[in-house]
Amino acid sequence: MADTATGRTLDFDVAGMHCGSCATRVERVLGRQVGVTAAEVNFATARARVVAGSDVDADALTQAIDRIGYQLTPHAAPQPEPDDAGSEDPELVAQRDWQRRLVVAAPLTLLVVWLAMLSGDIGASTSGRWVQFAATVPVQFWVGWPFLAEAARRARHLTSNMDTLIALGTLAAFVSSTVQLVAGGDLYFESAAVVVTFLALGRWFEARAKRRAGQALRALLDLGAHQARVVRDGAESMVPVEQVRVGDLLRVRPGEKIPVDGEVVDGHSAVDESMLTGESVPVDKAPGASVAGATVNLSGALTMRAAAVGADTALAQIIAAVEEAQAGKADVQRLADRVASVFVPAVMVLAVLTFSGWALMAGQPARGLIAAVAVLIIACPCALGLATPTAILVGTGRGADLGILVRGVETLERTRRMTTVVFDKTGTLTTGRMALVDVATDDGEGRDGVLRRAAAVEADSEHPIGRAIAVAAGDDGQRPVVTGFEALAGRGVRADVDGITTWVGTRKLAADAGLIVPEGLDDWAERHEHDGATAVLVGWGGRVRGAVAVADTVRGDARDVVARLHAMGLRVAMITGDNGRTAHAVATRLGIDRVLADVLPEAKQGEITRLQDGGEVVAMVGDGINDAPALVQADLGIAIGTGTDVAIESSDLTLLRTDLDGVVTAIELSQRTYRTILQNLAWAFGYNVAALPLAALGLLNPMIAGAAMAFSSVSVVLNSLRLRRFAA
Repeated sequence: MADTATGRTLDFDVAGMHCGSCATRVERVLGRQVGVTAAEVNFATARARVVAGSDVDADALTQAIDRIGYQLTPHAAPQPEPDDAGSEDPELVAQRDWQRRLVVAAPLTLLVVWLAMLSGDIGASTSGRWVQFAATVPVQFWVGWPFLAEAARRARHLTSNMDTLIALGTLAAFVSSTVQLVAGGDLYFESAAVVVTFLALGRWFEARAKRRAGQALRALLDLGAHQARVVRDGAESMVPVEQVRVGDLLRVRPGEKIPVDGEVVDGHSAVDESMLTGESVPVDKAPGASVAGATVNLSGALTMRAAAVGADTALAQIIAAVEEAQAGKADVQRLADRVASVFVPAVMVLAVLTFSGWALMAGQPARGLIAAVAVLIIACPCALGLATPTAILVGTGRGADLGILVRGVETLERTRRMTTVVFDKTGTLTTGRMALVDVATDDGEGRDGVLRRAAAVEADSEHPIGRAIAVAAGDDGQRPVVTGFEALAGRGVRADVDGITTWVGTRKLAADAGLIVPEGLDDWAERHEHDGATAVLVGWGGRVRGAVAVADTVRGDARDVVARLHAMGLRVAMITGDNGRTAHAVATRLGIDRVLADVLPEAKQGEITRLQDGGEVVAMVGDGINDAPALVQADLGIAIGTGTDVAIESSDLTLLRTDLDGVVTAIELSQRTYRTILQNLAWAFGYNVAALPLAALGLLNPMIAGAAMAFSSVSVVLNSLRLRRFAA
């Protein structure tokens, strides 16, 4: 719970929602309560956020939602899961439940369809007819039980949704077929079985997507250190990180995660802070420097004093930012549910009017019953049930072929309205690895000699800049003899190479060593630093003899991808924790429209929010932990699959390959898949609307209605299969 300028913000978990229209109904009821100024319900995360006055009782809200068949409970902050907690995850349970139902439904439905449409005399025989009945019973009443139960609950509260239409249509088909089984008439058990099976497939997709919605938080919770080495009375002891208190002295050894936020009091080291800043170069730490929990100590041992623990750490604030973005990212209600809110009552009224008209006006109640059943069967959402799952199945399958994972229909809908694509820099537009870009020498010195001597000094370095220099020089087996290696924190390194003391590092190191820096090399270093590279001076014998420029290299396909996005009418921005000079140098080379530099994770999310507040529909492309809040906040989050698990779990689309061409391909495929869904829904609803009057007038008996419905379904499937021809 939080206080805002307009009142309290109450967060709840919502149980009992089965579809987008459920979320809409809960949101509408919450919004009508006295004292509530705003309500937002997210179906994907099963969360409700209510802004209300101070006099509003949370119990009253809970009771109001309970009366319409759902349950509200105060939202609790996420906690790390124990190793055996996976079996208790309600979303995993739901996913496995629908999977089990599909395993039962699929073979039985195939059997019923074969007997009804493809087997000839076998299906028409008495035994074949009874087998159809026997195979349909478990599909209708076990696999389809969640639809029937939800329809009954809706009926008790005098509301309806797609489940109501599913229940009415499939039960009408099943009951009528059962009567005809005894009477010797035509059967259409396959209609009921096919509808239930494909809708169960859609629910399985949905349950899987909902489960993944919470995995970003779970991945973040696992990032931090689980234990800390506390120094008390001069002795070190390992304690759970939850027991660390502000002011405690902690020892962090090389390779370990820093347990909490704090300040270095002793020692020198380089710390990898890329999870927070996106900066690919480790940051040198000395006494007085601040360090953040979950970052990695790379080289020397550090003694630090804890300054922020628990919910006050930088990692906890990232988790809170992701959770905040998830709560506020309203799920797009399924199109079928939106239309069904009008279509279902209309069909029910038409069925009643059909029976009443034939019974009262024509004096033929039996024919009226047949016509009413035909209305319900023709309205049964077989094609509707196929419209979304088949398009997603084919579209995501094609996406997998192209190295793209798509989460669900809501993701697809958001791509059609997108106006701006925001890229993280480090690891997304760039490779995230330091590489040699240039070498300069003083008069009389050879390029290879300077690089070879610098590489000899850096051969055993753990710093990314040192490794880049060593890799660039290669290893021809003629490495000089190196002794007396010494790392000088924050400045560089020194060592004796073939007996000559050699210095490799910053201008400050050269000054401290008393080396003369030639003006030409100084200007060269400054130019490269202005372009975003890191300049390293190499000197011996009292003079700087050369300089090496190292940089995080831009991906080879980045410029082309930016140009293609511009050609699609999209604006392109770059957001990064790097310094402005480096960021603008990269943006200029790539033709990027807008640059946001020196941005912390929580500020990244804020920048995305500002773009959205300005009317932009934003896609965010990132790969790091520091991108997670922005990926969730964005209308469409795209993660590079080689990035962190947290970024991948926070995204809507994941690129399994490293090339950025996948960003354009993913957007184009998503838009094409969504257009296919719209076409399918238009065909399905158009068919239903056109056929309903014929059924009501008695011009379609149930058998013809079932055959027509099958034709509609085949058309939807064939339209979806066209996605297999999508080319990048």
